Amino acid sequence: MSIKSDKWIRRMAESHSMIEPFEPGQVNQANGQRLVSYGTSSYGYDIRCSSEFKLFTNINSTIVDPKNFDPNSFVEVNADHCIIPPNSFALARTVEYFRIPRNVLTICLGKSTYARCGIIVNVTPFEPEWEGYVTLEFSNTTPLPAKIYANEGCAQVLFFEADDDDVCETSYKDRGGKYQGQVGVTLPKI
Repeated sequence: MSIKSDKWIRRMAESHSMIEPFEPGQVNQANGQRLVSYGTSSYGYDIRCSSEFKLFTNINSTIVDPKNFDPNSFVEVNADHCIIPPNSFALARTVEYFRIPRNVLTICLGKSTYARCGIIVNVTPFEPEWEGYVTLEFSNTTPLPAKIYANEGCAQVLFFEADDDDVCETSYKDRGGKYQGQVGVTLPKI
């Protein structure tokens, strides 16, 4: 298994529609304004957060239970940014839609710009043959409100390709994975 470079990412995005929309370079500015960068980097792809947010709230005083998640625990926000209360979190989704090839696994890590502000971006790996918009989780670990920007970079995806003789027997698609083809901010499922 080997990590893949910017050349491989561009080739896969163009020939296999692996990332849509796809930005072949790094974008860090628009209309004279600095942005948290997104697009293709040396050995990864910096994904963007869309303007769809689900902001965690405690107004219903429910228990957070991954087997029986109460959707009323969130307030929906559609905006160019989201303010996350202290010691709380928000869910969002990527701007990009991904189609992961059978011989590829990804790992996604939060960008240092957010990490240096006490904002942790959590994303699980994209398994072989998974496709959809990625659900993102932003945790505000600080005692202050934190701001997340829509349509700007938030995390970096690293791509690992299996050797030709070591492609997985069963992919996420083969298993009928429960998050296959997700289109919005997706809550926990059992």
